Amino acid sequence: MTLMAKHASDRSLQSRRAVPRSSCTCGSLRKASRRVSQFYDTALAPIGIKATQFSILSEIERGSVQGPVTMCELAAAMVMDRSTLGHNLRPLQRDRLLALRLQQQDRRKRYVELTAQGRAVLRRARRVWRVAEGRFERMFGKRHAARLRVVLWHIANNRELNSLAISDD
Repeated sequence: MTLMAKHASDRSLQSRRAVPRSSCTCGSLRKASRRVSQFYDTALAPIGIKATQFSILSEIERGSVQGPVTMCELAAAMVMDRSTLGHNLRPLQRDRLLALRLQQQDRRKRYVELTAQGRAVLRRARRVWRVAEGRFERMFGKRHAARLRVVLWHIANNRELNSLAISDD
């Protein structure tokens, strides 16, 4: 095989890979999510946290502007069920980045709070995150990245997707 023929063959393989094999939205989103998570996990590795943990710490900080955040509020903001959230909080609690506190009036309610160490890690992680965001926008295109965030926000906030009943409409 000549070098030109090999190059043409490589391009053909790349173009076949560029075309989705299925039109399954869920599968495509999951693949993209894993790829993006790997990208941000690599960026955050020197800080010692993963992208999911960064998102949780950021959401706790964002929510706590109006007071302590309950587990239910955090789970809703993260679009997670409480048991999944609890599983994700354990390493952060173990590493003393956050603390769980019981409400005095209703001991069934638990608040999630950043510790001083958690705030410090979040500050360092945010600097790394901004660099990674800039790199992603350079690779993907700033306008495309902004449009993607809008589309993903609409998906994450679409209450109709909560429905377990699927119709053939």
